[in-house]
Order: sequence, then structure tokens, then C-alpha cells
Amino acid sequence: MKKARTRRPMVLAGAVLAVSMAAGAATASAAPPATGTLPPLDPATMRAAIAGLPNATVTGAMVKVTGPAGHWSGTSGVGNVRTGTPVPADGRFRAGSISKVFTAVVVLQLVAEHKVDLDQSVQHYLPGLLPAGYPKVTVRQLLDHTSGLPTGGSLGAPQGDPNQWFVDHRFDSWTPQEIVADAMKNPMDFAPGTRQRYNGVNYFVAGLLIEKVTGRSYAHEVRQRILRPLHLRGTYILDRHDPRLPGPHSHGYVAVTTNGTTVLDDVSEQSPYPWAEGGIISTSDDLTGFIRAIFQGRVVPRSVLGAMFTVPNVEYADKNNCNIGPGAGRACYSAGLMRVTLPNGLTGWGKTGQRPGYTSGMFATRDLRRVLVYSLNPTGNKDGSEQPYVLKIAAAAFDPSLSHS
Repeated sequence: MKKARTRRPMVLAGAVLAVSMAAGAATASAAPPATGTLPPLDPATMRAAIAGLPNATVTGAMVKVTGPAGHWSGTSGVGNVRTGTPVPADGRFRAGSISKVFTAVVVLQLVAEHKVDLDQSVQHYLPGLLPAGYPKVTVRQLLDHTSGLPTGGSLGAPQGDPNQWFVDHRFDSWTPQEIVADAMKNPMDFAPGTRQRYNGVNYFVAGLLIEKVTGRSYAHEVRQRILRPLHLRGTYILDRHDPRLPGPHSHGYVAVTTNGTTVLDDVSEQSPYPWAEGGIISTSDDLTGFIRAIFQGRVVPRSVLGAMFTVPNVEYADKNNCNIGPGAGRACYSAGLMRVTLPNGLTGWGKTGQRPGYTSGMFATRDLRRVLVYSLNPTGNKDGSEQPYVLKIAAAAFDPSLSHS
């Protein structure tokens, strides 16, 4: 499993891009007012945040800001380095771990329908999936990353240069069952419920749970429950053997250096095998509509919406995430979302995503006064080299002091 490339979230992007509800609040009724100070939206500052593209680190960028506190959208760089065509404003991109939000929404709908109990065990719903010696893991613990399940196995682990490996193996794929079985060869990471560690394996299991409970495919359930009701026409869930990126899109690249010469290999086409954990393709318009629908209680019933805004009161297991603000070192993930308090006092919710060639995020203040969706095309194959651009976008949209970090 691609522990280094597929499971690991973008740390800085997740740390700095989340804005909204006061830490610890969990109400699912009327949206509470945002704390802190939301800065005025300055178009010049937004343009400057993505200026200077393309370069060796990022070839293209697309940013969309909406809400009563201001609107702005823009692109920078090129969508195709060979032809020089611009980044399409309505382009599709690989949303990576933003897929987890779709998965959490479907599970919570099933909870509202009394088909799933958040505090019932995975072993109850999926007997035999986890090793017999494992302790009980609840559905809630899957969604908020406190399950303690192993973080990954050997499938898809790169050999040698990770960039060249991905270019050569980008069409490889595995079933969810293979991914989970490979990870389960390892011991538990920690006792369920005692700590938190971001772990894509949790959402492979959650996807299998959806299929077992409904008797239908994960893709069918997401389409019927989310995409069609919300008219998200630019969002796709493709078969793991279908490498296409349908519709207008910026190309994604991975930089490969051989004998001192660096070339950009086009990896726009790649297996979407990360599935319920990271395989969805979407657009800025669709993700804007999606996060608004979540916060407004239009996609997850209000009876269970609180789970998306409730962070467990446990420590975070390492320093890779949940590492800024007054809550540094404590859990920051809820069921599908993440919470971060910014230096200016804003606290919020959102999700980042990464696939080779694509880095994205969707974030909003809890009162939806400001909603941000962005997509970048980095060349570093998830090495974090694009993070200065993410930081500048966050500073321009939510907290100017981040530009001094």
C-alpha cells in the first residue's frame, strides 16, 4: 500500500487551511458565529498568492473563494506544459483524501437511517475482515482516525526513486480487500480510542462497510446520495482500472531526474484505486457546493451532523499532523473533516487531498461567510515542495499572519 504517497495527508496544508467553529463546539443546529477576525478579501493579495507560475515546483493553480464576505476566483500557470494552454477555471482534478469526506457523509446518512450504529464494532458489520486477535474497533473510531488500525502495508511501496517508481507504476491497482488485508499483517498501532493518527486504511474499511450494509457499490451510493441530489456533475468515481481524468483539466506532472536531466512526466492518467480513501475526481464548483451543503445540514441529517464537528479529546500520535495552534499535539480530526485554530483566532473545518500531480483542499468558516477551494499541480510527488503556495493561499483567504510563518 502506498503509505508514503497515498495515505499520508499534506501536513502543512491541513494545518493552515481550516477555518471556523469554536474549538470543542459540537452543536449541529444553527451555525455558530465564527470566532476571530475574518480579513477582508483582497483580490490583489489573492492574485499574488498564486503568481509566478509555472515554475519547477508548481505548473498550475486554481483558486475559488465564495461567501457573503467576498468572492474571487483565479488561475495561474499552465494546464499543459507542452502546449502552454491555460489552467481551465472549471477543470477537474484528482481530489485525493477529500474523498474521505464523501465517504463519511454516506456512513453518517446510514447512521441516520438506523442502518449503522457509530458505536457498534467493525467486526459486527464486517466479520472476518480484521484479524481475530484485534480488539473491537467502532465505526466512529474509523471515521475520526482513533481506530488504532495499522497505517499500511507493502502494496505499492516504491522501490528506489519514488518519482520514477510512480511514473512506471501509476496504472497499478489493488482491490480494497487487498489493501486492508495487506495492512492487517501488522499489529495494531495503539488501543482503539486512546489516540489519533490519520490513516487511510480506516476509510478503505469504511467503504467496505458501506457496500456490506447497502448491498450496493460504494460508487453507486455516493452518486445516489450525494452527487445527484446536489447536482455535482463534475465529480467522478471511476473503476480502479480506469485511469482517465474526464473533462477539462490541468495535467499533473512528476519531475524525474536521470543523469542530471530533469523531465516532467505526465501522470494525469493514473489508477484511482484509492477509492473511498482517495480516488474521487472533482471540481472547485462541486466541492464548494458540497461543503456548503454539509454545513447547512442539507446532505447529512442534523441528527448526526454533530459527528462531523466533534473532535475526540485524545492526544495525536505523532508530530506529522495536528501540530499548530493552542491544540497542538491533540487530536484535530472529526468524522471526515479536520479542525484547526489559526493565529488570528479563526477556527475551522475542511479537508486536504493529494495524489501525484495534484494537491487540493476545501475549507470554510462554520458560518460559511468564506469558502475556499483550491487545486495545485505540484511536480514533487507529494514531497511537500508546494506548501509555500498553500500557505500563501491560506494567508490571503483567512489569516494574513500566516505569511510571516
